[in-house]
Amino acid sequence: MLSVARCFFASLLVFLSLATSAGDIPPLSRLVIDEEIQYTIQPDDILLSIGARFGIDYKLVARQNNIRNPDRIYAGRTLHIRNTHIVPEGMEDGILINIPQRMLFYFEPGYLMAVYPVGLGKPSWPTPTGNFKVYMKEENKAWKVPKSIQEEMRREARVVQEEVPPGPDNPLGKHWLGLTLWGYGIHGTIAPSSVYDFRSHGCIRLHPDDVAALYAMVERGVIGRIIYQPVLLAVDESGRIMLEVHLDIYEKDIDYAQTVREIAKAYGLIHDIDWPLVEEMIALQEGQAREVGHTRIY
Repeated sequence: MLSVARCFFASLLVFLSLATSAGDIPPLSRLVIDEEIQYTIQPDDILLSIGARFGIDYKLVARQNNIRNPDRIYAGRTLHIRNTHIVPEGMEDGILINIPQRMLFYFEPGYLMAVYPVGLGKPSWPTPTGNFKVYMKEENKAWKVPKSIQEEMRREARVVQEEVPPGPDNPLGKHWLGLTLWGYGIHGTIAPSSVYDFRSHGCIRLHPDDVAALYAMVERGVIGRIIYQPVLLAVDESGRIMLEVHLDIYEKDIDYAQTVREIAKAYGLIHDIDWPLVEEMIALQEGQAREVGHTRIY
């Protein structure tokens, strides 16, 4: 059982209704999620699993808590974690998944209902982008192993399985949401530390507690979208300019600096941004939203 005290703040950002010929550049976002988490380390915890649970890099958890050696943590210590993410713009109802961000956002008309870290496809087996619907809900689904994964088992000299029944060895966990992106689904996992990473064969993994909560909320027919957006920029109601940068995990040759400049130019923000700080964030690629305006509140 997680021992967590969360303060969850969703700040609705003011949309800048400026004329723009943005084309394919990412839109300016309007919503930022800011979590203040207090977590008590449990006996079997490692920082990797803690980071996976909350959607934050374990090395950043270590820095935030002055932990010199991430491999040495002690049960009973309380970690103080600040976890801030920009919600990608463009969806107000359904499921939105941003691959580089490793986050799933669930909306019901006009409201952000839930945010979960996810595990996604490894670079050699990427999660596809595109629109989808949830066409199936199933609990304790048997995993019919695709032929391609059976071939991978053979190459790696593992026991080749055609089907894995429900139970503690089934990598799908207890909950499955089948998608109209054929062959892909949103499901649980028997390896929670693999969440917030890129280890799957393209499916979307959630922590068992998170997928159970999502399963209860989502009905068949819910629409969704998977996007690939490693750079996110937002402006809030007080004028703060927020930037979030992630690794280009599928090597799509993203020009980070140019992308930030194009968004900033499209929305009239070029002269309001601390560009040396932007360069620093691009170099670090921490996956956390930070304020990059000239006048910062924190």
